[in-house]
Amino acid sequence: MSAADESHPAARDRDHHAKDINAYDGQSRETQHPASLAEALKAVHRAPDTPSDSNSESGYEAREKPLQSVMLRRRSGTDSYDNSASDTPEILTLETSELNRKSGQSFSTPEFRSGAKGKKTYVVASDDAELREILRRGLERERDKRSPVRREKLRDMVFTRQFSAFDRQNQDAANSPFHGFYVLFWIAVAISIIKMAAENWRKTGNPLGTNEIMKTMFRRDVIVLLLSDGIMCGMTGVSWIIQHLVLLRYIDWERSGWIIQNIWQTIFIASVVGLTLVRDWPWTHTVFFVLHGLVMLMKQHSYAFYNGHLSSVYKKRQSLLLKLKQLENISPVSSPSLTNPRVSTLSTSHLAHPPSADEYHERRHSLSKTRSADQNDIESISHAIEAAEPLDMEQLHVFERLIKWEVDALTDELRGKATDPAHFYPNNLTFLNHYEYIVLPTVVYELQYPRSESIDWYYVAEKVCALVGVIFVMIMISQAFIYPVVIRTVHMKEAGWPVAERFREFPWMLSDLIFPFMMEYLLAWYLIWETVLNILAELTYFADRSFYDVWWNSVSWDQYARDWNRPVHNFLLRHVYHSSISSMRVNKHTATLITFFLSACIHELIMWCIFKKLRGYLLILQMCQLPLVKMSRTKWLRNQKTLGNILFWIGIFTGPSLLCSLYLIL
Repeated sequence: MSAADESHPAARDRDHHAKDINAYDGQSRETQHPASLAEALKAVHRAPDTPSDSNSESGYEAREKPLQSVMLRRRSGTDSYDNSASDTPEILTLETSELNRKSGQSFSTPEFRSGAKGKKTYVVASDDAELREILRRGLERERDKRSPVRREKLRDMVFTRQFSAFDRQNQDAANSPFHGFYVLFWIAVAISIIKMAAENWRKTGNPLGTNEIMKTMFRRDVIVLLLSDGIMCGMTGVSWIIQHLVLLRYIDWERSGWIIQNIWQTIFIASVVGLTLVRDWPWTHTVFFVLHGLVMLMKQHSYAFYNGHLSSVYKKRQSLLLKLKQLENISPVSSPSLTNPRVSTLSTSHLAHPPSADEYHERRHSLSKTRSADQNDIESISHAIEAAEPLDMEQLHVFERLIKWEVDALTDELRGKATDPAHFYPNNLTFLNHYEYIVLPTVVYELQYPRSESIDWYYVAEKVCALVGVIFVMIMISQAFIYPVVIRTVHMKEAGWPVAERFREFPWMLSDLIFPFMMEYLLAWYLIWETVLNILAELTYFADRSFYDVWWNSVSWDQYARDWNRPVHNFLLRHVYHSSISSMRVNKHTATLITFFLSACIHELIMWCIFKKLRGYLLILQMCQLPLVKMSRTKWLRNQKTLGNILFWIGIFTGPSLLCSLYLIL
């Protein structure tokens, strides 16, 4: 907000909504238009959505006439990653309280033009400086809304009590008309496995056949793997120690704390990957350890950066409380004080709203974009208190109200979504709280989560049986259909086949792997997101079981990215997508590109750990999802849901087998 805004008492209340001036669209040409801009503005009726700023106790000047405004709209672009960014109109409010005060003055008649698509706009020609100032401020706010800068507060994640889609406790799934197909699928899988086991028994005398995969899994280093995994989880406590040092003021989070945290995270993931290379583990050990290491990395990052943000809020709150104590010890002067800031220059409209974290950050963002001064009101007040300059009674009263509002808003942010004071910051920085979060089935840290009342041990046993059964099915499919193809390619390379000859086998290899890999893909997803995470959720009383959404109905790749892995999606949304917008000052399209690229790099790292080859096939295919997302929004595919779902499933069918074939052939 500019200094000129604060010189008008009527400007203390702002950002009210009004009817769209485009309401004139669709009317006939014979419609009588207002003769002046002032009449047009008065003709627009609106109900204020915030209470008046006047207060009988504070002695502020009450506003006699409501603030009139004009709301202009523009289309907001869609977002490939954050589905909360919808095509909602943006609002531009043009304040006209000064016009009401100067109702006796006449304004030049505006020209009423018809623009594109029949929409009409006012072209104002006026030499009135105050009118130009009103319009300038409105245009500045519209420009600020288009700016990529966002509030620095971390995106709030909403955790609620709910069940996963295939869970028997989910009544929606149990009552689904497709529930019978779900049962049929598992019956078909069971019959197929029984047939394969019988065939293996007839050929080898063992239901598992030659059983090379099982031998690879348990041949060596199983105990070492489990011990290493336990140590890795224990080492996450370093992030907890860093946050304690930040709380005790040994480390300043905004200066060196986040750098130290990132250095530790780099050492952590490098050690995880390095151990798999040093021990030369088989691919089964490597996949488990690296994936679990990445989960621990995300958990530490979320824990550290959320608590680091709260530490800055806590530090500021403590500073304001100190200023409030100093203010109480100041004796007011009897004559009007000339000390800056003057009461008339302060923005007090927000005092009419209950103090909250959301209100606080919206106000900070608004001030940072609309005020030309380098210092905001609270900083100016703090400097005046520190300098012990004379203050009159009105200044003391207003300063106290402003500081208390800020303190209450910061306190609300330190509470977050928690209802128990034991989880408010900094009470949450305990050893038990940290390691409780480490075992929870989420990678996004919050002060408090919805919890269940008890553990259903029958449910746990059911999910454990499903876990063992799915692993057994995956081993049987891999042994019968995937292992022979892998061995065939190994023999090709050992026999010295040139690349051209191996590529002649590529189509046949792809056709041999497409159905087995499709089954392995579905079963691996079900194993992790339906069995493992639900077991952890039940054992840790974690009530939010929305680990995935109906990704199988996806009509575009951005919908799939949001729905198939909700925990990781929420992490990327908060700590990559929104953080890149707030810290790197990029727009949402660049943030989407950064998010997809980081995700693709992590997936490529996993492929490198498995095959010990850095080819970039997965990275390229995953980045190709972005133009496919754009294509899905064209007029030819936008409303073609069945076609979109067909294209999605073709990609899922061919992607895993194509990647594996490329890594094996080359």
